Amino acid sequence: MSEQNPADQRDVPKELERVLAAEVSLGSRMRHVAVGLAGGCAAVLIAVLWATEPHPLPARTQAAFAGLIAVGLAWAAFACWVLSRRRPLFARDRVLGARLSLVVTVVTGVAGTALAAARATAAEALATALAGAALVAAAGLVLVRARSRRRELLRLRDALRQEAPRPPK
Repeated sequence: MSEQNPADQRDVPKELERVLAAEVSLGSRMRHVAVGLAGGCAAVLIAVLWATEPHPLPARTQAAFAGLIAVGLAWAAFACWVLSRRRPLFARDRVLGARLSLVVTVVTGVAGTALAAARATAAEALATALAGAALVAAAGLVLVRARSRRRELLRLRDALRQEAPRPPK
């Protein structure tokens, strides 16, 4: 009789192991570390810049700084969440990251277009709106691909679980 850990007794098919290994690879973790550091450092830098201003900033500038700090903290929190997970995510991190990027892109595009419409010529406002629309479309495409990848991984997991023989009790 062997004294194995119950987790070791599970029969995880090799294909699923390969997929999960790519999900928690060193490269993937390093990318998330980079995202977290970039978001956190950007938030801290903007907060320090805001705090060290000698005179009160206009309300719109304060709102912009607060928004940028929130975006940086959101990316840092996202990276911390991904890196703290022990169980496989099955591309849930990709979907969440794509949603975050879509929301930030939409808000930035709308704010930039509104600002351009208020302060620039019609041609510059149109150019800003078109650039924002292109970035929103790209972020939307990333979200569609992330959802598709997640569905694919979940189908693979379910299919392999059904085919896997049950270990004897």
